Amino acid sequence: MTQATQSDSSRQTSIDKTAVTKQVAAVGVGGNVALSAIKLIAGIMGNSTAMISDAIHSLSDVFATAIAFVGVRLAERDADATHPYGHERFECVASLMLGLILAGTGLAIGYSSIETIATRSYTSASAPTIVALAAAVLSIVVKEGMFWYTRHWARVLNSSAFMADAWHHRSDAISSIGALLGIGASMLGFAAGDAIASLAICVIILKVAYDVMKDALNNMTDTPCDHEFERKIGNCIEKVPGVVRIDALRTRKFGNRVYVDAEIAVDGQLKLIEAHEIAEAAHDAVEANFEEVKHIMIHENPA
Repeated sequence: MTQATQSDSSRQTSIDKTAVTKQVAAVGVGGNVALSAIKLIAGIMGNSTAMISDAIHSLSDVFATAIAFVGVRLAERDADATHPYGHERFECVASLMLGLILAGTGLAIGYSSIETIATRSYTSASAPTIVALAAAVLSIVVKEGMFWYTRHWARVLNSSAFMADAWHHRSDAISSIGALLGIGASMLGFAAGDAIASLAICVIILKVAYDVMKDALNNMTDTPCDHEFERKIGNCIEKVPGVVRIDALRTRKFGNRVYVDAEIAVDGQLKLIEAHEIAEAAHDAVEANFEEVKHIMIHENPA
């Protein structure tokens, strides 16, 4: 049986991951603090409950980015005596916490919206003003930009926590669209529009929260990779000279990385050292072609 683990040092890219992580976190925290303040002031001055709800959503993004940053830094730590397989699952924990924050924010906004609609308190409120409308437009532009920026670096770093944070930004941009529509409707005379927009924001946030938590749980519970990824690994192994066939192939997610277990058939008349060399070649081929693979174990069976 051949077992090998590629060291994390051999996977380093030319970028400074620590610097990029700090940069992404700084952009996320700084942008959200500024937006939260602008939207809260605009919501109060512009008589818009939807914009105030949107400000709360942006404020939750500050904590979300901070959690993502901590999760990414912990996941980068080398394996040690207490975590011999590495710390990648800390990113999953961070993503799960982000999802819970999103869910809590959405439920709070939804409760407030339903209460406003049920008591018809919107009938006595002043209509939103152009200040709230302008803040909604600004939020859409800024948050969409933050989504694309964070998603880019999440892909470069292969970070599930920063990817969850990126979708957090996107959910804020979408909720701002809802706020824009609700504010516009209220300004045109549909008084309930602002409250209904807040309710729509709640639904959007809960959907994103569900997706983030589902992905985090999948990466924490040894969920296999998709069939296409497994097929590519199988094809790679089968191309190695000496491999007669693949008897078994299993994968499981480990945070943003993957573990692979494979059984290959080789000529039963070969010497042990020769069979071992074929397994090593198959191992090296997978290791060289699939950066996601953190560890691969290959067992040789006689054909």
